[in-house]
This record gives sequence, structure tokens and C-alpha cells, in this order.
Amino acid sequence: MKTDQQSEAAAVFLQTVSVAIAQLKQQLQLDYEQAYPDLREIVHLVLDEEETKAWELSLFPHLLLPDLVEVHIEKLNLQPVDTRHDDLLVPHHFPEIDNYQPAFALCG
Repeated sequence: MKTDQQSEAAAVFLQTVSVAIAQLKQQLQLDYEQAYPDLREIVHLVLDEEETKAWELSLFPHLLLPDLVEVHIEKLNLQPVDTRHDDLLVPHHFPEIDNYQPAFALCG
């Protein structure tokens, strides 16, 4: 049986993912509109269709959406656009580790 805390956590999670996917869709819309300004409505329809598909496939639709949209765009004989925005998710510069040591040792 779910507790109130579990239900609240699930609601917060879904709200967070919904906000993330809304922001992602907005950014993808802008990216594709810049590349194809005359196809604004088609891009909007593609994004809506692929968002629905992403939600059906995963509880993390924002991770699938860009690839689903790219495939759909290619099926329309259009070129995908560069939708990578390093500043949106995680910084891509990780500190380098000078002294690599495995976290575990294999015993023979």
C-alpha cells in the first residue's frame, strides 16, 4: 500500500519531469523553427506526437524525446538540426582525475 509520502513523491516526480519535457519541447521547437521557419506547425505536431510516444515508452520521456523527434524529422526528408545545448542539463567539463585507481580489485 502506498503511503502519503510515496504518493506525494510520485506527484513531485511527475511534475518535475513534466516541467523538464515542456522546457525541452520549447527549446526543440525553437531549434527546428530556426532551421525550418516555414514548417512551424509541422514541427509542433511532430513534437506533440513524439512526446506522447516518449511518455508511453518511459517515465523519463525527456531523455527519449530529442532522438524520437530527430528520427521523425528524418522520415520527413528533412535534416535534423543541432539540438545540443550543453548549458541545459549537466556541464560537460568534468575535472580530470590525474591518478586513476580502480575502485575494486579482482582476486584470482
